[in-house]
Amino acid sequence: MVKELEETVDVPVVHVCTVVPISLTVGANRIVPAVAIPHPLGNPDLEKGEEYILRKKLVEQALRALATEVSEQTVF
Repeated sequence: MVKELEETVDVPVVHVCTVVPISLTVGANRIVPAVAIPHPLGNPDLEKGEEYILRKKLVEQALRALATEVSEQTVF
């Protein structure tokens, strides 16, 4: 789906994923590794403030990836 959006609609997409090799296989251009399969964008074992920082970091990383021009698959 991510590759289709970029190619046909010309919309940049960031694939936030827990298993990077799968994202590479499906052809995602901008890949941001996530935390873990059961909790890709967080860690329930962290304190509330620490988890907020973790989530904010992941979203900021995804936004930087979205704003980056790429010519091949890139893992951020």
